[in-house]
Amino acid sequence: MFETLEFYSGKQIHFDSLTKRLFEFGYRRQQQVNTQGDFSVRGNVVDIFPLHFSMPVRLELADETVENIHTFDPSTGKRLEPHRMVMLLPVKQGRAAKTPHWHQQLSKKNEDYESPLDPFVDIEIGDLVVHIAHGIARYRGIRSLKNKEGRNEDHFTLEFEEKNMLYVPTRDLHLIQRYVAFGKLRPRLSRLGSKSWQRLKDKTKKGVFSFASELLEMQAKRKALKGWAFQKDHEWQKQLEAEFPYEETEDQIRAAEEVKKDLESVMPMDRLICGDVGYGKTEVALRAAFKVVMNAKQVAILVPTTILAEQHLNTFRERMKSFPIRLGMLSRFQTGLEQKKVVQGIADGSCDIVIGTHRLLSADISFKDLGLVIIDEEQRFGVKHKEHLKRLRLLVDVLTLTATPIPRTLYMSLVGAKDMSSINTPPKNRKPIQTIVVENDDAVIREAILRELDRKGQTFFIHNRVKDIENIAKKVSNLVPRARVAVSHGQMPAKQLESVMMKFIHGEVDVLVSTTIVESGIDIPNANTLIVNRADHFGLSELYQLRGRVGRFDRNATAYFLIPKGSLLTEESKRRLSAIERFTYLGSGFHVAMEDLEIRGAGNILGTEQSGYISSVGFDLYCRMLKETISRSSLQGT
Repeated sequence: MFETLEFYSGKQIHFDSLTKRLFEFGYRRQQQVNTQGDFSVRGNVVDIFPLHFSMPVRLELADETVENIHTFDPSTGKRLEPHRMVMLLPVKQGRAAKTPHWHQQLSKKNEDYESPLDPFVDIEIGDLVVHIAHGIARYRGIRSLKNKEGRNEDHFTLEFEEKNMLYVPTRDLHLIQRYVAFGKLRPRLSRLGSKSWQRLKDKTKKGVFSFASELLEMQAKRKALKGWAFQKDHEWQKQLEAEFPYEETEDQIRAAEEVKKDLESVMPMDRLICGDVGYGKTEVALRAAFKVVMNAKQVAILVPTTILAEQHLNTFRERMKSFPIRLGMLSRFQTGLEQKKVVQGIADGSCDIVIGTHRLLSADISFKDLGLVIIDEEQRFGVKHKEHLKRLRLLVDVLTLTATPIPRTLYMSLVGAKDMSSINTPPKNRKPIQTIVVENDDAVIREAILRELDRKGQTFFIHNRVKDIENIAKKVSNLVPRARVAVSHGQMPAKQLESVMMKFIHGEVDVLVSTTIVESGIDIPNANTLIVNRADHFGLSELYQLRGRVGRFDRNATAYFLIPKGSLLTEESKRRLSAIERFTYLGSGFHVAMEDLEIRGAGNILGTEQSGYISSVGFDLYCRMLKETISRSSLQGT
């Protein structure tokens, strides 16, 4: 029997029996919850920190009835995400799920998708839901019905095709999830008792199997190859790491160790490092690059933009200045002669680490002894470049960094097929960014820039149209005459763009009016105000990445998302802006990724065919199937 504890608004709770049940589930009673597995009861408040959650959950009760459920920050007590229903697994079972071979405990039945991937079931009356056994239905609320023992018991009411109702006991909450798919088309309700739902699941299962097999085959090919096993850390490695000016987070340390372990193994590395904007992925990559150079091999770092190449070059130079490491850069910021010199250095081995845009994938680039390729934000490269990278993966060690996290549920289901390290912990003293969606108003713009100037800080003003960007810059200058204003965009001559960026980095420019060319990796601690013009024209992950340009250290930062006065926004724009306002707490990138997929579609992550399967059965069941398939295939050594 699959055991869970369910909580939902309106549920009656008896404190004594709840405490007893939590003990049975392996939870420890504490004064205050700090670590996973803790729970506390204070008056009408119950706090629980389940093993499979990243934050603890608070239940607020009135007369032994659940009124509110939300996650909260244990260090500050700040309320985070509200939830309608939540599901807890036993601690013992949860621990099993965290071990690499937890899948051995799966039942040997043909289908075992019962284990929920997402502990939160946030459904409202009228929402579409998926019942694993019966299909797609509409949720119609909770109804109290007599059970076999003659006692009243709460049931979820699900409406199927032709208004047929199914009453599901609340203890079976794990069989229901909100229907999430990534497209505009709404599915038809399933017919109760028909075989079509089972046929749809079987078809999806086949599609999922071919996708999982592809992933696992790539992994098997890599395992069969004999790569280069790098030696244990050199003395200089320890010195480099000791010179890191910040305190590492546990996640950062773990990710760095996982990368080192991969490098020291004979199998070529192909690891993805997933982490929120500014959570320290670059430092993990830098340490890996250093280790490879200590083994007399070369490193190529591939980035999507010229500005990011420049930023990384500065970071690597600064961090490695005590060591005889030769760095090079290939981008349009350089003259033909400068590029020629770097290309020569790559070929004769006199360049240890080269950082560059897709120029690095050109036919004239030939490394003397390449050991590691680091790819920053791979999703921003085109199909042709991705094919090139695919071939590279079978030849050398590859480390990919992404700040657009894969939704947690998909991440969980892919574990086992891909080597992933996740950096979820924010750096110490990092503060959430105050986010304001507001109608375009000169007074708001002027006040925001002046407030930043008064504390000797800088401002990003994003305007994504080159055509009239100069006019916008003039307008900003007129609004705040004392501000030093400059413009940057991708169509500027390389030297001019480089010069503007250097001035901004060195504090010689107060307001940078720019296109989204600054979206990735620009790290300017003194810039803590962001103003985005026509925010309704941006995608959610773009808004999230842009917001990550500010608040990167311990200063309070503010992001203003401007929309035209009195304009009628599309439903999609409203959803995006509502999400960016809602997800302001640290580490909310996973939620943003999920919301972004719902709005835009999953083709960019999984391809069109898999997106079709997601639409058929819903995202949660798709992920359960994928997780199950990967687990079984790994177990059988497929």
